[in-house]
Amino acid sequence: MNEIKDNKSSFVGHLTELRSRLVKSIIYLFVFFIICYFFAENIYNFLVAPYAEAVKDDPINRRMIFTALHETFVTYLKVAFFAAMFVSSPIILTQVWKFIAPGLYKNEKKALLPYLIATPTLFLLGGMLVYYLIMPLAIKFFLSFETSSQLNSLPIQLEAKVNEYLSLIMRLIFAFGISFQLPILLSLLARVGFIDSEYLKKRRKYVIVIIFAVAALLTPPDPITQIGLGIPLLILYELSILSVTLIEKKKKNA
Repeated sequence: MNEIKDNKSSFVGHLTELRSRLVKSIIYLFVFFIICYFFAENIYNFLVAPYAEAVKDDPINRRMIFTALHETFVTYLKVAFFAAMFVSSPIILTQVWKFIAPGLYKNEKKALLPYLIATPTLFLLGGMLVYYLIMPLAIKFFLSFETSSQLNSLPIQLEAKVNEYLSLIMRLIFAFGISFQLPILLSLLARVGFIDSEYLKKRRKYVIVIIFAVAALLTPPDPITQIGLGIPLLILYELSILSVTLIEKKKKNA
């Protein structure tokens, strides 16, 4: 009877701590959201820089437009929330770590800690790939479909909407950042014995198809962004095989 009471109190204690960690994470997210909203215009200028850089030498006087009264305001809210998620993610991961760490053995803590460090690092690398390489190339690709005015025809000219452009670049940053977590996922599955290096090697040809199918779903319908996501994921998959092989060697030597 006492054992049942102890189990119940332990369960309630875990739920209470989980709620506390969730509340703290939400508070941090809200605080960063308020701060980021005050700097929303600066963040907007940072996110729109790839477009501005790509069109700076064009003879056309480029601009970004909005077609609804509330569009810019809502866009700034999205930008602030996006930035707040990005900035607060290490703090949220720390809260997750503080919740699960007391229930782990010392060797388990050592094994999981690198993953908590690698997760935001890989997300950042994915975002940087979008910002510095994929978006400039994609913008140039889309602008190549513009046409000049000819006899009996009207020119086709891009006038990018603020909301659509920022939604695109934020979606791509999240898509690439989350996709770059592939080595983390596969390494964790290897640690619990769900997969091994031979399993990954034998299914390489299927994974190639799946990766490019996922890339097609997560990115706009153009070859630049799809290949830009697919090739890094293939490289990360190969690195995951190496990582899983190292994990297997460590298990054998332990």
